[in-house]
Amino acid sequence: MKSEMTSDPSKREKCLIVGFGDLGRRLATRLTALDYAVFGVSRSQRKESGVELSQCDATDAAQVTQLFAQAFDILVIILTPDEASDAGYRRAYVDSMANITQLLQRQTWQPRLVLFVSSTGVYGQADGSWVDESSPTAPTRYSGRRLLEAERLLLDTKLPGCAVRFSGIYGPGRERLLNQVRRGEPCLREPGAFTNRIHAEDCAAVLTHLIERQAAGAALAPVYLASDQAPVARWEVMQWLAAEMAVPLEVVESDSGRTTKRCSNKLLRASGFEFSYPSFREGYGALIDDSGTA
Repeated sequence: MKSEMTSDPSKREKCLIVGFGDLGRRLATRLTALDYAVFGVSRSQRKESGVELSQCDATDAAQVTQLFAQAFDILVIILTPDEASDAGYRRAYVDSMANITQLLQRQTWQPRLVLFVSSTGVYGQADGSWVDESSPTAPTRYSGRRLLEAERLLLDTKLPGCAVRFSGIYGPGRERLLNQVRRGEPCLREPGAFTNRIHAEDCAAVLTHLIERQAAGAALAPVYLASDQAPVARWEVMQWLAAEMAVPLEVVESDSGRTTKRCSNKLLRASGFEFSYPSFREGYGALIDDSGTA
């Protein structure tokens, strides 16, 4: 961990966040507090306090080449598709990662770490089993296939890369399930349909943890699965939310027999990471408190 702040800007490590959205903003806040010089790029022109932001399309080789005119110590790649289609995911993840990795390898400078934000969608298991970093990846959806392809583009290079597979991200601005309960939408009782989730602030904390851990000399695994400690059936989460907000909930019995996977975070926790929101109870509880819903 960084032990002290430096007053010399030339000695501050530079972190480039490619895809500066909600997670990028949360990460930038943490890294700035640790005295990193934070740079960000997005497809649209924006301004952000404390961050040097520029406009760049990661699928455009010329724009990425211009971006890499200066050296960066850390790259964090947080991509978002512009449309929910196979073509959209290919452009966002595969084409962007191909550009970034190819051009990075041509530079006279090399980053000490490249982090890629991936997803547990790369797993295809749907039998209620636990998955971890060593589990087979056979995604059934195009989104998972393109994410896995992007992971491999990074990890197959000699770049110091690491993919972080986040489960379902929730938090401020990501309150779909909470709003469904508020609206009184019915839920299906499917005991085997597990939901795996992680709070957005814990996502930023995971990325910061890995950056700092490597800075301290620790070797990182090529892949980390980042999900909280409580995979649970979706209907149980909705039932808890309804009780906390004192709103009625219609539970519909289901005989579908649908099952999903459960995500293990043992490797991440073994690296020393501690969750601020270890389960949906802490995370959604904070959202309910902030919204004033009782």
